[in-house]
Amino acid sequence: MPNASIRNSSFILLALAAGCSNSSNEPTGTPSASAVRCAAIAASVEEAGFGSKVEVTCNDTYALIKSDTYPDHELMTGIVGTNEQVPVPAVDYSSPIRLAPSPAAAVTTIDAALGVAVNGVPMYDYSAGGELSQQELSTHHPEVDTVELGQLDNCGGHAGRGDDYHYHASPTCMIAQMANAGDDAIIGWAFDGYPIYGNNNPDGSTIDPGTLGLCNHQADESFGFRYHTSAGWPYTIQCLVGEIDPDMLPRVPPLRSANGMERPPGTPPQGGVEELVFAPEGDARVMRYRYGGEDYYISYEPSDTANCYLFEMRTVTNHGVVESGEYCR
Repeated sequence: MPNASIRNSSFILLALAAGCSNSSNEPTGTPSASAVRCAAIAASVEEAGFGSKVEVTCNDTYALIKSDTYPDHELMTGIVGTNEQVPVPAVDYSSPIRLAPSPAAAVTTIDAALGVAVNGVPMYDYSAGGELSQQELSTHHPEVDTVELGQLDNCGGHAGRGDDYHYHASPTCMIAQMANAGDDAIIGWAFDGYPIYGNNNPDGSTIDPGTLGLCNHQADESFGFRYHTSAGWPYTIQCLVGEIDPDMLPRVPPLRSANGMERPPGTPPQGGVEELVFAPEGDARVMRYRYGGEDYYISYEPSDTANCYLFEMRTVTNHGVVESGEYCR
């Protein structure tokens, strides 16, 4: 990819100056295509204002975007269809972004993250039902739609089975925080190496109906392809058009107790809950909500063991019984 094809030349200058390596050992002044893509990825994080929280390093094949997946914006508030999971930092979560993307023979669906936002938070498809089959991509399935089920907070995300926070729709609160917020700002990267933008084209023009492909993507003269978020279904990236290495894809497993038992999954209370709020309370982070006129909560705080947390909870899933325990990453 020619250097001039990168949409914003400041990507190259900023990230190359920050130390993105030229693994091909080309002469100074002629960065390789991989170094240019590394620069673009690193600078998209820096220019958005998340460089102090998100680390970007590159090897010969990938840019690795490392974070704890826990953003600095409001979390969980606005959820009605709670799955009774809470957002716990996932230390050293690493998202591999291909530096030399190439189109695949067929699109890929995944039952986990498809990419990562520039604040380090994973980005999933819209489904609450696991991996979408390729046959399901062209049809809306409201029965697993996280938006229609009321499972997402005011920022487009929620906590999943791993008690990890991630987005299933446009990360609106993150976009509002971005120092370079605008249609031309990259809001994330898919694992196949292509960038993710907001609802409009980078030049600010509206995307005409029918333009975007199955993965909420279209061709891009600078990057080959680009993905978009959208106001309506599928809301965000829902598959990958480029080649990926499945063995490299990150996943966040459920928290486990000292004896290896997983923290039990929550079950969405029928009809949804009321007044759900997630907020710090002293050293703890607490999600409170009401259901059937009763108060419920899940509280956790760091224990004396690294990456472990002391939980106390009274949930609908557990029929209102107060339970406690230590769970670890």
